[in-house]
Amino acid sequence: MNEIEITKIITMVIALAISIIGHEIMHGWVAYKYGDTTAKSLGRLKLNPLVHIDPVGTILVPAMLFFSGAPFIFGWAKPVPININTVIRNGGTKAAVAVSLAGITYNFALAALCAAIFPLFAHPTSAVQAFIALFLYQSVVINVLLGVFNLWPIPPLDGANAIRYLAEGMHWRSFVAFYDKIYPYGMLLLVAVLFTPLADYFFEPVSWIINWLL
Repeated sequence: MNEIEITKIITMVIALAISIIGHEIMHGWVAYKYGDTTAKSLGRLKLNPLVHIDPVGTILVPAMLFFSGAPFIFGWAKPVPININTVIRNGGTKAAVAVSLAGITYNFALAALCAAIFPLFAHPTSAVQAFIALFLYQSVVINVLLGVFNLWPIPPLDGANAIRYLAEGMHWRSFVAFYDKIYPYGMLLLVAVLFTPLADYFFEPVSWIINWLL
């Protein structure tokens, strides 16, 4: 393994950790703003990465994707516990939608910030600048990927939760009932999409957004 590959792994690990841990913390932080102290009381609003690491989603899956030569790298952190009933009681279903979309908002905002800084290091003249440039590029790609992926309207992803709470607020009871009915099968639906040509359509916005940002 040469120096370039090692640098790529290090920047990818740092960018992925910041992306997925920040995503989860934002869910808990917005819930906390609506009176839910669950995440805070369990120490899950801390920046310490050790309390957020999921052995499979934070380590195993990203490593397998990287070493298998996959065209993209993504993962997940340990979900931040939230009492959504407290959130709804204090802020209504709009608050629940805000909590659901908090992580996605963080990912897109971080991608935009890194893309804005990237031109400053696009033509590095030192090893440090090259490291920063690669880190910023990885951050844009990973955060856009996570943002788009989590917007999919398939349970248990954030997009599905946001739609479900939005429908509840609009009193679309049949729609809410439909989502509640398919929720137990959400992971099966997600795997089915990921391993079929449908995934290409779902991931297509990723390249559009990355090209627009960079």
